[in-house]
Amino acid sequence: MARKTGGNIKDLLFERTTGAFAFLVLFLAVLLFAVLLRESIPALRKFGTAFFVTGTWDPVLEKFGALPFIYGTLVSSFLAILIAVPLSVGAAIFINEFAPPWMKTPVSFLAELLAAIPSVIYGLWGIFVLVPVLRDVFMKPVTKYLGWLPLFKGPVYGPSMLAAGALLSIMIVPFILSVSREVLATVPQRQKEAVLSLGGTRWEMLRIVIGQHCLPGIFGATILGLGRALGETMAVTMVIGNRPEALLSLFQPGYSMAAVIANEFTEAVGDVYLSSLVLIGLILFAMTFAVNLAAKWILTKMVARASRGI
Repeated sequence: MARKTGGNIKDLLFERTTGAFAFLVLFLAVLLFAVLLRESIPALRKFGTAFFVTGTWDPVLEKFGALPFIYGTLVSSFLAILIAVPLSVGAAIFINEFAPPWMKTPVSFLAELLAAIPSVIYGLWGIFVLVPVLRDVFMKPVTKYLGWLPLFKGPVYGPSMLAAGALLSIMIVPFILSVSREVLATVPQRQKEAVLSLGGTRWEMLRIVIGQHCLPGIFGATILGLGRALGETMAVTMVIGNRPEALLSLFQPGYSMAAVIANEFTEAVGDVYLSSLVLIGLILFAMTFAVNLAAKWILTKMVARASRGI
């Protein structure tokens, strides 16, 4: 009886300890939001909702608007996802289904090693390699023949929204690739062989398997990469151009929320200037939270539909 009582006490202690850890994580998130909200009050009082739709950013006159930074963050992250998802999923399929055994481990290791590279190294590589290549090989020819389109209009500088999106896509590839590989590896081999035994091709087998079993996991991997892209600071700051304008052309410089905070926080003079930067941080926090919440809801629906075989 004494031994059983001692076991119950240990179980209760373990339960309370882990519960305290979970509560601490929640408390830190709420505390972070509360601090950001408190420090944003001066800017909210002065500008109100106009702060979210105004494109002016003038520290001298203390006129601030977050629209260029919101636009730059969303566009660069969307470009990154647009490039990274097909590349990552395609690489995951090749590694799992087509690569010879001697190639799988080295390719997987090198691809996942990209996640360990510091963002400042990505930024330096972007400045000296990616930006010149994009400018000379892609931007200038496209502008020459398609410069009349709004997406490719304007002079070509190099640092641009496209450069930021391309660099971000490289940075999030290892996250999406790693999770996609794990998801594809969970598919039972019997189901693959069943499709092939019925006369299906490898393409049909992969389409059916991915459609029925892997889409929720790949979607989750995409959201993981999107979260990394939304909050990336140093690398984006070095290649996006840092111009506070919301321009439609992908070849023109832009600005992101994380980049403006990193560039100007130490130089902010005055309560309104500093509060405006903190408010941008609050917007980024809320945007990331909303994206993950929406993704969680969509993922739940996708899993429910897959379990019903719809």
